[in-house]
Amino acid sequence: MKKLLCLFITALFVLVSSGPEAATVKVLILDDVFQNIPEKDEKLDSMGRITGDLLVSGSHYQGNIEVWKGNAGLYLVNELPLEEYIKNVVSAEVGQNWDMEALKAQAVVSRTYALYQKGLNGNVNFDLTSSVLHQVYKGTVIDARISYAVMHTEGEVLYYNGKLIEALYHSTCGGMTEDPAEVFGKSYPYLKPVESSCTVSPYALWERKIPVEEIEKALRLSNIKTISIKSYTTTKRVKTVEIVHDDGRLIVKSNDLRKALGWSRLPSTNFEVTRENGTFVFDGRGYGHGVGLCQWSALEMAREGKTYGEILSFFYPGSVLRVYENR
Repeated sequence: MKKLLCLFITALFVLVSSGPEAATVKVLILDDVFQNIPEKDEKLDSMGRITGDLLVSGSHYQGNIEVWKGNAGLYLVNELPLEEYIKNVVSAEVGQNWDMEALKAQAVVSRTYALYQKGLNGNVNFDLTSSVLHQVYKGTVIDARISYAVMHTEGEVLYYNGKLIEALYHSTCGGMTEDPAEVFGKSYPYLKPVESSCTVSPYALWERKIPVEEIEKALRLSNIKTISIKSYTTTKRVKTVEIVHDDGRLIVKSNDLRKALGWSRLPSTNFEVTRENGTFVFDGRGYGHGVGLCQWSALEMAREGKTYGEILSFFYPGSVLRVYENR
Protein backbone atom coordinates (compact mmCIF):
# COMPACT_ATOMS: atom_id res chain seq x y z
CA MET A 1 0.00 0.00 0.00
CA LYS A 2 2.85 2.41 0.86
CA LYS A 3 4.51 1.51 -2.43
CA LEU A 4 1.29 2.32 -4.30
CA LEU A 5 1.14 5.70 -2.63
CA CYS A 6 4.76 6.42 -3.50
CA LEU A 7 4.29 5.43 -7.13
CA PHE A 8 1.11 7.31 -7.86
CA ILE A 9 0.71 10.04 -5.26
CA THR A 10 2.92 13.02 -4.56
CA ALA A 11 1.51 15.32 -1.92
CA LEU A 12 2.63 18.92 -1.71
CA PHE A 13 1.53 20.29 1.64
CA VAL A 14 0.53 23.92 1.28
CA LEU A 15 -1.01 26.00 4.02
CA VAL A 16 -4.01 27.98 2.84
CA SER A 17 -5.94 30.69 4.59
CA SER A 18 -9.56 30.04 5.35
CA GLY A 19 -12.09 32.36 3.76
CA PRO A 20 -15.87 32.72 3.79
CA GLU A 21 -17.66 29.40 3.76
CA ALA A 22 -18.85 28.50 0.27
CA ALA A 23 -20.46 25.51 -1.40
CA THR A 24 -18.05 22.62 -1.85
CA VAL A 25 -18.22 19.25 -3.57
CA LYS A 26 -16.56 15.92 -2.74
CA VAL A 27 -15.36 13.95 -5.75
CA LEU A 28 -14.23 10.32 -5.69
CA ILE A 29 -11.22 10.12 -8.01
CA LEU A 30 -11.47 7.31 -10.55
CA ASP A 31 -8.75 6.59 -13.12
CA ASP A 32 -6.64 3.73 -14.46
CA VAL A 33 -5.16 3.13 -11.00
CA PHE A 34 -8.07 3.92 -8.70
CA GLN A 35 -10.99 2.10 -10.33
CA ASN A 36 -13.21 1.02 -7.46
CA ILE A 37 -16.27 2.63 -5.89
CA PRO A 38 -17.02 1.78 -2.25
CA GLU A 39 -20.28 0.05 -1.47
CA LYS A 40 -22.91 2.24 0.14
CA ASP A 41 -22.54 0.55 3.55
CA GLU A 42 -18.83 -0.30 3.23
CA LYS A 43 -16.80 0.56 6.31
CA LEU A 44 -14.00 2.99 5.45
CA ASP A 45 -11.04 3.86 7.66
CA SER A 46 -9.52 7.32 7.36
CA MET A 47 -5.82 7.39 6.51
CA GLY A 48 -5.49 11.15 6.65
CA ARG A 49 -6.42 14.45 5.10
CA ILE A 50 -4.20 16.68 2.99
CA THR A 51 -4.68 20.33 2.09
CA GLY A 52 -2.79 21.47 -0.95
CA ASP A 53 -1.90 19.98 -4.31
CA LEU A 54 -2.05 16.24 -5.01
CA LEU A 55 -0.56 14.63 -8.11
CA VAL A 56 -2.35 11.43 -9.09
CA SER A 57 -1.34 9.61 -12.29
CA GLY A 58 -0.25 12.86 -13.89
CA SER A 59 -3.25 14.99 -12.88
CA HIS A 60 -3.22 17.73 -10.22
CA TYR A 61 -6.05 17.87 -7.69
CA GLN A 62 -6.25 20.92 -5.42
CA GLY A 63 -8.20 21.52 -2.22
CA ASN A 64 -8.67 18.93 0.50
CA ILE A 65 -7.70 15.34 -0.24
CA GLU A 66 -9.12 12.58 1.95
CA VAL A 67 -7.50 9.14 1.77
CA TRP A 68 -9.70 6.22 2.82
CA LYS A 69 -8.99 2.50 3.12
CA GLY A 70 -11.76 0.04 2.29
CA ASN A 71 -12.37 -3.51 1.16
CA ALA A 72 -10.99 -2.92 -2.35
CA GLY A 73 -7.99 -0.83 -1.33
CA LEU A 74 -7.52 2.93 -1.22
CA TYR A 75 -10.08 5.57 -2.14
CA LEU A 76 -9.16 9.19 -2.81
CA VAL A 77 -11.76 11.93 -2.32
CA ASN A 78 -11.09 15.49 -3.48
CA GLU A 79 -13.10 18.21 -1.72
CA LEU A 80 -12.92 21.62 -3.37
CA PRO A 81 -15.04 24.76 -3.90
CA LEU A 82 -17.97 24.11 -6.22
CA GLU A 83 -17.08 26.86 -8.69
CA GLU A 84 -13.49 25.63 -9.05
CA TYR A 85 -14.81 22.13 -9.66
CA ILE A 86 -17.16 23.44 -12.37
CA LYS A 87 -14.28 25.18 -14.20
CA ASN A 88 -12.40 21.90 -14.33
CA VAL A 89 -15.45 19.87 -15.40
CA VAL A 90 -16.19 22.25 -18.27
CA SER A 91 -12.53 21.98 -19.34
CA ALA A 92 -12.81 18.18 -19.39
CA GLU A 93 -16.27 17.92 -20.94
CA VAL A 94 -16.05 20.33 -23.91
CA GLY A 95 -13.45 22.13 -26.03
CA GLN A 96 -11.71 25.15 -24.54
CA ASN A 97 -12.07 27.02 -27.85
CA TRP A 98 -15.86 26.53 -28.00
CA ASP A 99 -18.16 29.53 -28.39
CA MET A 100 -18.73 31.39 -25.12
CA GLU A 101 -22.49 30.77 -24.93
CA ALA A 102 -21.93 27.02 -25.27
CA LEU A 103 -19.35 27.17 -22.46
CA LYS A 104 -21.81 29.06 -20.26
CA ALA A 105 -24.55 26.52 -20.98
CA GLN A 106 -22.19 23.68 -20.02
CA ALA A 107 -21.22 25.50 -16.82
CA VAL A 108 -24.86 25.82 -15.72
CA VAL A 109 -25.66 22.22 -16.62
CA SER A 110 -22.57 20.84 -14.84
CA ARG A 111 -23.28 22.94 -11.74
CA THR A 112 -26.93 21.86 -11.65
CA TYR A 113 -25.98 18.22 -12.13
CA ALA A 114 -23.35 18.33 -9.38
CA LEU A 115 -25.66 19.92 -6.82
CA TYR A 116 -28.47 17.52 -7.73
CA GLN A 117 -26.14 14.56 -7.18
CA LYS A 118 -24.87 16.07 -3.94
CA GLY A 119 -28.41 16.20 -2.61
CA LEU A 120 -29.24 12.74 -3.93
CA ASN A 121 -26.18 10.70 -2.98
CA GLY A 122 -26.55 8.68 0.21
CA ASN A 123 -22.79 8.13 0.55
CA VAL A 124 -21.41 10.44 3.23
CA ASN A 125 -17.83 10.15 1.92
CA PHE A 126 -18.32 11.61 -1.57
CA ASP A 127 -20.94 13.35 -3.70
CA LEU A 128 -20.05 12.02 -7.15
CA THR A 129 -17.20 10.44 -9.09
CA SER A 130 -14.68 11.94 -11.50
CA SER A 131 -15.66 9.62 -14.36
CA VAL A 132 -18.40 9.33 -16.98
CA LEU A 133 -20.50 7.61 -14.32
CA HIS A 134 -21.30 11.21 -13.39
CA GLN A 135 -19.33 13.90 -15.23
CA VAL A 136 -15.67 14.01 -16.21
CA TYR A 137 -13.24 15.74 -13.83
CA LYS A 138 -9.50 15.47 -14.50
CA GLY A 139 -8.15 17.76 -11.82
CA THR A 140 -7.05 21.37 -12.08
CA VAL A 141 -6.98 22.81 -15.61
CA ILE A 142 -6.59 26.58 -15.91
CA ASP A 143 -8.20 28.23 -18.95
CA ALA A 144 -9.12 31.93 -19.09
CA ARG A 145 -12.16 31.58 -21.38
CA ILE A 146 -13.69 28.75 -19.37
CA SER A 147 -12.99 30.61 -16.12
CA TYR A 148 -14.85 33.60 -17.58
CA ALA A 149 -17.82 31.46 -18.60
CA VAL A 150 -18.07 29.93 -15.12
CA MET A 151 -17.68 33.27 -13.33
CA HIS A 152 -20.27 34.89 -15.60
CA THR A 153 -22.81 32.22 -14.60
CA GLU A 154 -21.63 31.89 -10.98
CA GLY A 155 -24.22 30.09 -8.84
CA GLU A 156 -26.73 29.75 -11.68
CA VAL A 157 -28.65 26.47 -11.86
CA LEU A 158 -31.86 25.10 -13.37
CA TYR A 159 -35.04 24.54 -11.36
CA TYR A 160 -38.39 22.97 -12.19
CA ASN A 161 -41.32 23.54 -9.83
CA GLY A 162 -38.93 24.88 -7.21
CA LYS A 163 -36.55 21.88 -7.28
CA LEU A 164 -33.18 21.32 -8.91
CA ILE A 165 -33.53 19.37 -12.11
CA GLU A 166 -31.51 16.29 -12.96
CA ALA A 167 -29.60 18.02 -15.75
CA LEU A 168 -28.64 15.01 -17.84
CA TYR A 169 -26.51 15.69 -20.89
CA HIS A 170 -24.42 13.87 -23.50
CA SER A 171 -21.99 14.46 -26.34
CA THR A 172 -23.87 13.96 -29.60
CA CYS A 173 -27.56 13.21 -30.17
CA GLY A 174 -27.35 12.31 -33.87
CA GLY A 175 -30.35 14.45 -34.84
CA MET A 176 -32.78 13.87 -31.96
CA THR A 177 -32.42 13.51 -28.22
CA GLU A 178 -33.73 10.42 -26.44
CA ASP A 179 -36.68 9.87 -24.12
CA PRO A 180 -35.18 9.28 -20.63
CA ALA A 181 -37.76 6.56 -19.96
CA GLU A 182 -36.06 4.48 -22.67
CA VAL A 183 -32.65 4.74 -21.00
CA PHE A 184 -33.24 5.26 -17.29
CA GLY A 185 -36.75 3.88 -16.90
CA LYS A 186 -38.31 7.13 -15.71
CA SER A 187 -39.78 10.25 -17.24
CA TYR A 188 -39.14 13.91 -16.49
CA PRO A 189 -41.43 16.81 -17.44
CA TYR A 190 -38.38 18.89 -18.45
CA LEU A 191 -36.67 16.18 -20.53
CA LYS A 192 -38.48 15.48 -23.79
CA PRO A 193 -37.04 14.32 -27.13
CA VAL A 194 -36.22 17.27 -29.39
CA GLU A 195 -34.81 17.45 -32.90
CA SER A 196 -31.43 19.11 -32.96
CA SER A 197 -28.54 19.36 -35.40
CA CYS A 198 -25.04 18.29 -34.33
CA THR A 199 -23.36 17.76 -37.69
CA VAL A 200 -20.14 19.46 -36.48
CA SER A 201 -19.54 16.60 -34.07
CA PRO A 202 -16.89 14.00 -34.97
CA TYR A 203 -19.54 11.45 -33.93
CA ALA A 204 -22.27 12.75 -36.23
CA LEU A 205 -21.64 9.59 -38.26
CA TRP A 206 -19.42 6.68 -37.27
CA GLU A 207 -18.55 3.10 -38.12
CA ARG A 208 -17.23 0.35 -35.87
CA LYS A 209 -15.96 -2.99 -37.19
CA ILE A 210 -15.93 -5.37 -34.23
CA PRO A 211 -14.59 -8.93 -34.55
CA VAL A 212 -17.09 -11.60 -33.57
CA GLU A 213 -14.58 -12.96 -31.03
CA GLU A 214 -14.60 -9.63 -29.19
CA ILE A 215 -18.38 -9.66 -28.89
CA GLU A 216 -18.40 -13.30 -27.81
CA LYS A 217 -15.89 -12.55 -25.08
CA ALA A 218 -17.78 -9.47 -23.90
CA LEU A 219 -21.09 -11.33 -23.68
CA ARG A 220 -19.62 -14.70 -22.69
CA LEU A 221 -21.18 -16.48 -25.64
CA SER A 222 -19.80 -19.01 -28.10
CA ASN A 223 -20.04 -19.05 -31.88
CA ILE A 224 -22.30 -16.04 -32.54
CA LYS A 225 -23.98 -16.51 -35.90
CA THR A 226 -26.13 -13.38 -36.28
CA ILE A 227 -26.95 -10.11 -34.55
CA SER A 228 -30.18 -8.43 -35.61
CA ILE A 229 -32.19 -5.50 -34.32
CA LYS A 230 -35.22 -6.73 -32.37
CA SER A 231 -36.90 -3.48 -31.26
CA TYR A 232 -36.56 0.30 -31.34
CA THR A 233 -37.15 3.13 -28.87
CA THR A 234 -39.68 5.89 -29.53
CA THR A 235 -36.92 7.97 -31.18
CA LYS A 236 -35.87 5.08 -33.46
CA ARG A 237 -32.73 4.15 -31.54
CA VAL A 238 -32.04 0.46 -31.06
CA LYS A 239 -33.74 -0.84 -27.93
CA THR A 240 -32.85 -4.56 -28.11
CA VAL A 241 -30.90 -6.87 -30.37
CA GLU A 242 -31.35 -10.60 -30.92
CA ILE A 243 -28.20 -12.71 -30.94
CA VAL A 244 -28.22 -16.21 -32.39
CA HIS A 245 -25.40 -18.37 -31.02
CA ASP A 246 -24.51 -22.00 -30.32
CA ASP A 247 -26.85 -22.34 -27.35
CA GLY A 248 -29.85 -20.62 -28.86
CA ARG A 249 -31.14 -17.05 -29.02
CA LEU A 250 -30.47 -14.19 -26.62
CA ILE A 251 -32.24 -10.82 -26.40
CA VAL A 252 -29.83 -8.12 -25.24
CA LYS A 253 -30.66 -4.52 -24.39
CA SER A 254 -28.65 -2.14 -26.55
CA ASN A 255 -27.39 -0.24 -23.49
CA ASP A 256 -26.16 -3.51 -21.99
CA LEU A 257 -24.37 -4.26 -25.26
CA ARG A 258 -22.68 -0.84 -25.14
CA LYS A 259 -21.64 -1.40 -21.54
CA ALA A 260 -20.24 -4.86 -22.28
CA LEU A 261 -18.23 -3.73 -25.31
CA GLY A 262 -17.22 -0.35 -23.86
CA TRP A 263 -19.02 2.99 -24.11
CA SER A 264 -16.56 4.37 -26.68
CA ARG A 265 -16.33 1.07 -28.59
CA LEU A 266 -20.04 1.36 -29.41
CA PRO A 267 -20.65 5.13 -29.19
CA SER A 268 -24.46 5.10 -29.12
CA THR A 269 -27.55 2.93 -29.55
CA ASN A 270 -28.44 4.69 -32.80
CA PHE A 271 -27.00 2.15 -35.23
CA GLU A 272 -27.52 -0.48 -37.92
CA VAL A 273 -25.62 -3.75 -37.84
CA THR A 274 -24.46 -6.12 -40.57
CA ARG A 275 -21.99 -8.99 -40.74
CA GLU A 276 -18.93 -9.18 -42.99
CA ASN A 277 -17.34 -12.62 -42.57
CA GLY A 278 -15.83 -12.66 -39.05
CA THR A 279 -16.71 -9.04 -38.27
CA PHE A 280 -19.90 -7.23 -37.28
CA VAL A 281 -20.14 -3.74 -38.76
CA PHE A 282 -22.02 -1.11 -36.75
CA ASP A 283 -22.93 2.08 -38.67
CA GLY A 284 -24.30 4.71 -36.37
CA ARG A 285 -24.86 8.28 -35.29
CA GLY A 286 -24.26 10.12 -32.03
CA TYR A 287 -22.30 9.51 -28.85
CA GLY A 288 -23.73 8.89 -25.40
CA HIS A 289 -27.13 8.03 -23.95
CA GLY A 290 -28.84 10.80 -25.89
CA VAL A 291 -30.83 12.32 -23.01
CA GLY A 292 -30.92 16.04 -22.26
CA LEU A 293 -28.53 18.65 -23.59
CA CYS A 294 -26.51 17.62 -26.63
CA GLN A 295 -23.12 19.31 -26.23
CA TRP A 296 -22.34 19.53 -29.95
CA SER A 297 -25.83 20.81 -30.71
CA ALA A 298 -25.29 23.48 -28.05
CA LEU A 299 -22.13 24.51 -29.89
CA GLU A 300 -24.01 24.78 -33.19
CA MET A 301 -26.73 26.84 -31.53
CA ALA A 302 -24.14 29.17 -30.00
CA ARG A 303 -22.54 29.67 -33.41
CA GLU A 304 -25.99 30.57 -34.75
CA GLY A 305 -26.27 33.36 -32.17
CA LYS A 306 -28.35 31.65 -29.46
CA THR A 307 -27.66 32.68 -25.85
CA TYR A 308 -26.92 30.13 -23.15
CA GLY A 309 -30.36 30.81 -21.67
CA GLU A 310 -32.01 29.99 -25.00
CA ILE A 311 -29.92 26.82 -25.34
CA LEU A 312 -30.89 25.63 -21.86
CA SER A 313 -34.59 26.40 -22.42
CA PHE A 314 -34.54 24.36 -25.63
CA PHE A 315 -33.11 21.21 -24.04
CA TYR A 316 -34.86 21.55 -20.64
CA PRO A 317 -38.27 23.04 -21.49
CA GLY A 318 -40.14 24.50 -18.55
CA SER A 319 -37.03 24.85 -16.39
CA VAL A 320 -36.12 28.15 -14.75
CA LEU A 321 -32.62 29.60 -14.58
CA ARG A 322 -31.75 31.22 -11.27
CA VAL A 323 -29.07 31.43 -8.59
CA TYR A 324 -28.76 28.41 -6.28
CA GLU A 325 -30.71 29.09 -3.11
CA ASN A 326 -28.45 27.29 -0.60
CA ARG A 327 -25.13 28.91 -1.44
